Amino acid sequence: MPTRARRTQRRNQVLSRGRIIEAAVELLDAGGEGALTVRALSERLSTGAGAIAYHVGKRDDLLDAATEDVVTAALATRPARAGAAPTDEIRAVALALFDAIAEHPWLATRLTLQVIRYPMGPVTVGIFERIGRQAGALGVPRARWFDAASTIVHYILGAVSQNARIEGDTSGIGTDADREEFFGATSAAWQELDPEEYPFMHAIVGQMREHDDREQFLTGITVILDGLTHLR
Repeated sequence: MPTRARRTQRRNQVLSRGRIIEAAVELLDAGGEGALTVRALSERLSTGAGAIAYHVGKRDDLLDAATEDVVTAALATRPARAGAAPTDEIRAVALALFDAIAEHPWLATRLTLQVIRYPMGPVTVGIFERIGRQAGALGVPRARWFDAASTIVHYILGAVSQNARIEGDTSGIGTDADREEFFGATSAAWQELDPEEYPFMHAIVGQMREHDDREQFLTGITVILDGLTHLR
């Protein structure tokens, strides 16, 4: 009979890092961060915790690897284009991240943590490079490049985090039907406010109920890009 060491070695040879990360993303998509445990991943892959640790590492390493994998794939769907306007390039990156988080709600928290905790990591560096290199093309002075790139990145993270389902949220908001019900109830509550005391809320109640998150997100990007022109 083969020894345990030989069985483990054979498993490691068959199992790949890519397959482990793929399975981790599947678990995250299905149930959020709480669903990703080494035990659940081991059962899904019919392997042992040792094989997962050998190829990727601990649970935090799995989360980081899954984040990097999804972000890299998202940015690859909208690659940098030679001759494209800098504003179009920035919008392409922003939409790539927005759509990735819409597809993988758990990504909002992990992406924010990556930028905060690992400024030297490939996720942070990749995003800042794609966005920041457009600052000069927009006419932003070199001394303000970091400010400009940080403003855009922080807006993206804040906006997508607000639209993503928050880990642990039990409101049930998630499907289009739930969203319509939620905004319908909110608009009805706003309409009950005293119009003299809350004139702004009454003015925007229809816009809030009918707004499109993606279009609103792009409007914010446009406002920021217009503002950057004043740094020249």
